[in-house]
Amino acid sequence: MSFELDPEVAATLETIAEQNGPLPPPPPVGDVESRRSALNAMLAWANNTAQPVSDEVETTDHQLAVADGTTILARWYRLPSSNNRAAVLYIHGGGMILGSVPIFDGPVSRYVAHTGVPMLSVEYRLAPEHPYPTPLEDAYTGLVWLAAHAAELGVDPDRIAVMGDSAGGGLAAAVAILSRDRGDPALAHQILLYPMLDDRTTTPDPQIVPFAGWTYDDNITGWNALLGERVGDTPVDPTAAPSRLIDATGLPPAYIEVGQLDIFRDEDITYALTLSHAGVPVELHLHPGVPHEYDAIAFDADVSRRALADRHRVLKSI
Repeated sequence: MSFELDPEVAATLETIAEQNGPLPPPPPVGDVESRRSALNAMLAWANNTAQPVSDEVETTDHQLAVADGTTILARWYRLPSSNNRAAVLYIHGGGMILGSVPIFDGPVSRYVAHTGVPMLSVEYRLAPEHPYPTPLEDAYTGLVWLAAHAAELGVDPDRIAVMGDSAGGGLAAAVAILSRDRGDPALAHQILLYPMLDDRTTTPDPQIVPFAGWTYDDNITGWNALLGERVGDTPVDPTAAPSRLIDATGLPPAYIEVGQLDIFRDEDITYALTLSHAGVPVELHLHPGVPHEYDAIAFDADVSRRALADRHRVLKSI
């Protein structure tokens, strides 16, 4: 027996193909600019056009100073009618090489609108122009800023979580490790949506290849951009690739989800086990029949609705 797409996801993909025609040939390994051009446009449409940005949510932009003197954008999203004192640092996806805060306005605003939990989204700098550790340190700067400004934002500093999707999920996991190792700020939870965790995920699984939205060539490109010559067999710090983590003791409880047709499936399940072996509470969801970013592509599918309900539940529990 071989894998099949969830019927609702398959139908959505067929409709998209009928409306837009066949996809162009994929760019070669290492072609960052072509991926940025195609995938930024696709993500912007899926996140902000196919589903509307919530007009109930207010946003405020802040400029955060990072260690090298650069300033980065951090956008604060809040629901004026909510008095929820939890808060989330949200780190957007994009394979370490693309994406932005505005491209993810839609999903972040909808999380805030549905849960009342405010979020801070950080414009971390991208590889290859800014390789590791710059994206991580930028994201961590957002966490430090959020904790330092908790009182004026109406946030309980003991109820701050980190959340991210894809590469942002990998960075969220890395921020959790870094905050543990540096001893501050403390995190109440980590919410990892199909996170990109392992620089060694480069050998194609023939059962997944036909369904891969983020392909193995994309993954090689992203990790090479982030790590350069350190990628692969050479020793890699777990704050660069959290799958390299050996001792997960002291990390915050985790919510992890991934599709069974996602190239990140095995690394995400393995990471859930790494956390579990250290006594970290983990909620793991493996959704059959769905590829990477299925919830943005087929947001009306039952599997996407179930996943969103779980995310909202966990956010409300912080």
